[in-house]
Amino acid sequence: MKIGITKKRKFVMLWALTLAMTLILAACGSSGNGGNEAGETSSPAGESSGKQVTISFIHWRGEDKEVLDRIIGKFEAENPGIKVATQIFPSEQYQSTAQAKLLDGSTGDVFTAFPGAQFEAIAKAGLFADLSNESFIDRFVPSLIEAGQKDGQQLAIPYQLVYNIPIYNVELFEKYGIEVPNDWDSFLKAAETLKANGIIPIAFPGADIGPGQFMNPMVMNNAPDEEIFAKLEAGTAKLTDEWWVKTLEQFKTLNDKGYFQKDALGTKGDAAIALFTRGEAAMLATGSYQLAGNKAINPDLKQGLLAPITVPADQAVYEGIHTTTFMLAVNSRSKHPEEAKKFIEFLSRPEIAAEYANGTGQNVTVKDVEYTSEELQIVSEWTKKKTRFQPRFTITNAEVQKAVLSSIQAVLGGTDPQKAAADAQTIVDQQIGK
Repeated sequence: MKIGITKKRKFVMLWALTLAMTLILAACGSSGNGGNEAGETSSPAGESSGKQVTISFIHWRGEDKEVLDRIIGKFEAENPGIKVATQIFPSEQYQSTAQAKLLDGSTGDVFTAFPGAQFEAIAKAGLFADLSNESFIDRFVPSLIEAGQKDGQQLAIPYQLVYNIPIYNVELFEKYGIEVPNDWDSFLKAAETLKANGIIPIAFPGADIGPGQFMNPMVMNNAPDEEIFAKLEAGTAKLTDEWWVKTLEQFKTLNDKGYFQKDALGTKGDAAIALFTRGEAAMLATGSYQLAGNKAINPDLKQGLLAPITVPADQAVYEGIHTTTFMLAVNSRSKHPEEAKKFIEFLSRPEIAAEYANGTGQNVTVKDVEYTSEELQIVSEWTKKKTRFQPRFTITNAEVQKAVLSSIQAVLGGTDPQKAAADAQTIVDQQIGK
């Protein structure tokens, strides 16, 4: 009898142990980490898997940090399984290093790109995930996201609409009776009036962003053909042609007459901004993206936008320059593509885009956004004007773009415009195989 009971107990214990092991294995099989040793999951986005997913977001807009941090906080609250880790780089550094950072997929699950040469290089490297079939694409104005398209695919989504034309101090213009110039002669006359009254006409950040920004309105009517830089890269137009030599000659005129601050080539963006916000300079050769930053430095500043018209008024085709930029993209090598897309979907919601726009002073490409900030009301006037897409960003070869900008810096450094143009054309010929 005792032997029978012992056997029964052993059987029960063995059965219980087997059942426990089965339950443990079942639990392990349904953990949702898909074999990922880090315990992270990329599908479905945002659902709890026991451990959070952290996606990397890289961009160059340091001035947007506070607003974006607040928006990211809302995204994380709505998606408790996803964290967003942000890295911000200076714009010039970002243009030269972003592609390398994307290569192993660990950085820039979501990243931003400049249109033009950087977009083309990243596309050629195959680092853009195709977003063409994502439903959130319909929230954007179709004509404003074309810069992110290539070979029939939507590889990136421009988030910002900016105007790359100088900002001017409205009160200084009013004080000295200056009308907004509508041709080259009146632009020079306005600059001379300002200089005669002890005001720097144009704060020009020649050491970094100035040449790449100010070249756009300077060339827009000298070469009204929007394909001019595509023709340059195709070898059917040259920098030694009249359109570019004239542009360089006009840069030389502004520099020789003292309409830029002293040591313009040695002046970085922050220093030029300081001259403008202190009222020492009447114009700042950057763009609308700087309006909010200027206002934060000097709340009493009254600002407007203007573009130099480099031809007689009746020959002007364009009134200014626009760019769709801060192009949102998903890294094709990301380990968390669904979470990355979910973050872009969140940014594309009209109420979130409005929070970003009004908080940063940047127009956006999202439909049905209500603008409330003073800076965006200034910018809104330009949506009715005839502007063209930024010429610099139609240059797809980074070395060609560098040669174009270097010719401006050479002229400001004292090189004859024709020689500067010829030197730059030599580089272009090398790049295009001529």
